Amino acid sequence: MFGGPVWLAGCGNMAGAMLSRWLETGLDPEKVTVVRPSGRPVANVRVLTAPPAEPPPAMLMLGMKPQMLAGAAPGWQAASEGALVVSILAGTTIETLKALFPKARRVVRAMPNLPVALGKGVVAMHGVRDPQVEALMTPLGLVEWIDDEAHFDAVTALAGSGPAFLYRFIDALAKGGTALGIGADQAARLALATVEGAAALAVRSDATPAELAERVASKGGSTRAGLDVLDSQLDVLVAATLAAAERRNAGLATSRG
Repeated sequence: MFGGPVWLAGCGNMAGAMLSRWLETGLDPEKVTVVRPSGRPVANVRVLTAPPAEPPPAMLMLGMKPQMLAGAAPGWQAASEGALVVSILAGTTIETLKALFPKARRVVRAMPNLPVALGKGVVAMHGVRDPQVEALMTPLGLVEWIDDEAHFDAVTALAGSGPAFLYRFIDALAKGGTALGIGADQAARLALATVEGAAALAVRSDATPAELAERVASKGGSTRAGLDVLDSQLDVLVAATLAAAERRNAGLATSRG
């Protein structure tokens, strides 16, 4: 686990999920400082409303809204000097981060997704590989380094936004069951358990998800009838969904809302 002081500049849902997992897996809460204007408590760590006048931390993680970074950066110059700066801000490039924090020891982009709170997430990384930051991210789930930063917005759309898309599918699956006459609560339980089990099997199987679908769908059977409908629309719909998320990721750093 990361040994030096860790400061979080902002602590939204994603940063909070990461922090929760880090504390659960051994990060000393006395080494953590969260700085947020509201001063709202976070777990059992120190929370301040402005960066403290202390020596720079070993790691400074940027967790504010991307469009707030330019205005906030001057107040974090002292804290970034000699520190490892890790950004989880969508659409904010390494070039931008280096320009805003020129005295940082190293700058790395990271894009986690919400299941990091359970150690079952994905953390996409870009920048010069740093053993310390990789060790810190490993307890969160799968860590994938993205060599070409041009692909980072696409990876963010797939892995960062992907849980929300999957939650929508689970909800739609339950609603579909309700439309067939199953009680809403029971349909929700069935849908959630079905997705949980299917995902666990896909992770453990040597077969691809496409191959597993074919194993369930016998010729002329009920699953095949459903897949014929789903397959006619799903690939196009998901591609359009990811493309919309990718476009928005690219514009977030300069957007006003």
